[in-house]
Amino acid sequence: MFFASDNTSGVPDSILSALAQANSGYASGYGTDAFMGQVRARIRALFEAPEAEVFLVTTGSAANALALASYCPPWGAVYCHALAHIEVDECGAPEFYTGGAKLTHVAGNSGKMEPQALREALAQAGRGVVHNVQPGILSLTNLTECGTRYSVSEISELAAIAKSHGLPVHMDGARFANALVAEGCSPADMSWRAGVDVLSLGGTKNGLMGVEAVILFDPARAWEFQLRRKRGGHLWSKHRYLSAQMAAWLEDDLWLDLARNANAMAARLETGLEGCAELLFDRGGNMLFAKWPSGLHRQLQVAGAEYFLWPDHQNLDGPDDLPISARLVCSWNTQPSDVDNFVQWINKQV
Repeated sequence: MFFASDNTSGVPDSILSALAQANSGYASGYGTDAFMGQVRARIRALFEAPEAEVFLVTTGSAANALALASYCPPWGAVYCHALAHIEVDECGAPEFYTGGAKLTHVAGNSGKMEPQALREALAQAGRGVVHNVQPGILSLTNLTECGTRYSVSEISELAAIAKSHGLPVHMDGARFANALVAEGCSPADMSWRAGVDVLSLGGTKNGLMGVEAVILFDPARAWEFQLRRKRGGHLWSKHRYLSAQMAAWLEDDLWLDLARNANAMAARLETGLEGCAELLFDRGGNMLFAKWPSGLHRQLQVAGAEYFLWPDHQNLDGPDDLPISARLVCSWNTQPSDVDNFVQWINKQV
């Protein structure tokens, strides 16, 4: 009953085999290895973007912060949802790497910013006023931190608003693969065709040991990103161990198959919880948010179930009928039996 995070799952055998292959002999460092050439070519083909530049880092925080820093000046505003990962889970990394850019919240329900709220925020931005931070970049998270999904049309609408004000668009795609297979569209449709300029393509939450790709659809931005990556301490010397993982992940659409399983298990969990828990948001991919009594939560903890409370700080000292809410995440290797055991255990208690 492990539903804490897709970060807690292991690594597919094919990824480990690719690492073993990369471990044989010698290879050029700092991203000049042959595996990186395969990654770059594969991503360009998948995204139908032959001029795109691709760079690898080991964490989502590095991918997001370096991507934003390459587009937003220190005196700029990064427009994001209040629950965006760059706001709630990155310890100020975007502000640090941009040199001080301000994260500016845009309202919206279920983790998704509303177009009208973005229009109003940009209209009130104080462009050209020296006392104000200046509009810098729009950042969208897909899947959102509430497990919901921006559709292609929603991304396009928000991106069009941003670009009408001269702003580029960043997408935090830590769970981009989950959003993509759920939406049933092409990678190009959910990125540059919808107006995204730079994408943080997450691999770690979808089976990789620790690799994220930053895809720059404007190759003119590549040199600055390279310098920022090096200066920020995120250029690996033995880069082949990153490239080999990503190459194997992309081969034969493994990355999509892994995401499909995670989404399918979340759908199975959603069905199983209907009637015994209140689901808080529409499921956009592989995450669910549920509400149940604190007494049931305590029983689940004793039984060994793992998930995170959401939000983190909730009163657990009250009566058994005090409601609490939790986040449950399915991963690439969640099995039907894992879901069924969890659901059956809950149904025995309620």
